Amino acid sequence: MPKKKKNRGWIIAIVFIGLALATVTAFNIYDWWLERKASMARYKEFGISVPAGYAIHGIDVSRYQQVIDWEEVKKMEVAGVKIGFVFIKATEGETDEDILFRKNWKRTKEINIPRGAYHYFLPQKDALVQALNFLDIVSLKKGDLPPVLDVEDRYGVTPEVLRAKIMTWLIKVEKETGIRPMIYSNVDFYEKYLSGYFDEYPFWAAHYFHPGKPRVSRNWHFWQHSEGGRVNGIIPKVDFNVFNGDTTDFNNLLVK
Repeated sequence: MPKKKKNRGWIIAIVFIGLALATVTAFNIYDWWLERKASMARYKEFGISVPAGYAIHGIDVSRYQQVIDWEEVKKMEVAGVKIGFVFIKATEGETDEDILFRKNWKRTKEINIPRGAYHYFLPQKDALVQALNFLDIVSLKKGDLPPVLDVEDRYGVTPEVLRAKIMTWLIKVEKETGIRPMIYSNVDFYEKYLSGYFDEYPFWAAHYFHPGKPRVSRNWHFWQHSEGGRVNGIIPKVDFNVFNGDTTDFNNLLVK
């Protein structure tokens, strides 16, 4: 009997569709690369690409950066980019204090790097006690950045409870310091749970591998754009940030 001819039409169709999808994907990736290239400049000394068009750059640190040589940090400058501010982890939850906070807080003041302190928020714990923990450890001075509440996870609480507890912390810290706190969060978490509720508070957005600016629907003041930077005086990798404004805008944000 003669052999039946195999129907290769469906194979050709699948190959054609695959090639079309691959072409569209390739063009999208190329467009993204062009956009990123236009808005990011690579600095081999820092080990990362740094967003173009921003005048003030900074880092944030905690005990994970180990003991820091802050003089070396301040001296480092590459093509006009230098460390112009630092956020330092102070506290977490109801009782924890970062073991290197006091050392980092003292040294950055001594060498005149604008500094800010942040509290890592645990929504399942008492918000007022957490605010008191932060206030017991952190003493803000003239020239400091506003206090920061770092919110990254719900830890099982409902969005409504999360927002209520955040507000408790913010109100208490502002009442005791006279300074409106800032909220830090990654943009996906913020958009999902906090968007539209805290627009009156300054915002520090975390959004990696995105060109130009963070993808967030509200105004923002700081952008944590990378977690893999290198800085003289710091052995581990460190988060890099930019400030959304000029020197006047930055100075207006500092404690008076």
